[in-house]
Amino acid sequence: MKGLLFIIFLSFSFTGFAQPSDVIQLRRKDRPVRTYFAGDQISFTTKSGAFRNALITDIRKDSIYLQEFRVQQVMMTYGGFVLDTLGSFRYAYHYAQIHSFGKEQKGFNILNSGAALFGGGTVITVASLVVLAADREKFSGSLMAAGAGAAILGYFMLKNSSKPIIVGKKHFNIEYINMQNEKSAAEKTSGN
Repeated sequence: MKGLLFIIFLSFSFTGFAQPSDVIQLRRKDRPVRTYFAGDQISFTTKSGAFRNALITDIRKDSIYLQEFRVQQVMMTYGGFVLDTLGSFRYAYHYAQIHSFGKEQKGFNILNSGAALFGGGTVITVASLVVLAADREKFSGSLMAAGAGAAILGYFMLKNSSKPIIVGKKHFNIEYINMQNEKSAAEKTSGN
């Protein structure tokens, strides 16, 4: 009898149903680049110029519902800091209002490495020019060339790492996928 009750109890635990949430997908040439669900963090700029870095609370009827938290550091009595939430703001945007997405940083940080190469290469080049003006015998042409090369490489790394993903350019588009009605086809926009 206890075994039968255990099996019945176990079968009731597997009968839960989840309500599917709609999905917003960033695609490039019909390949998914990023997929956003309710509960994900999203960072984008709207066509009106507003920047949002917020939590997606819901996606339905072509709209993204967001909750953005304002957080600041507050000094404690013993001298340390703690993060304090000032408040939260709720926003709703149609997916066609999204203008661009920021690039997600994974692994190697190109932006900081480019800045280090650019700064270090510039310092080495300027220092080599000072040595050239002060004492030509201690001047190293190969060191100055390496510094200039590092500065140029760092400049191009900085230039390429800071570009956002603009919807409508380079074959990027946003696709809204309605999961509530499985028969409806996905709606697409080119961002124009």
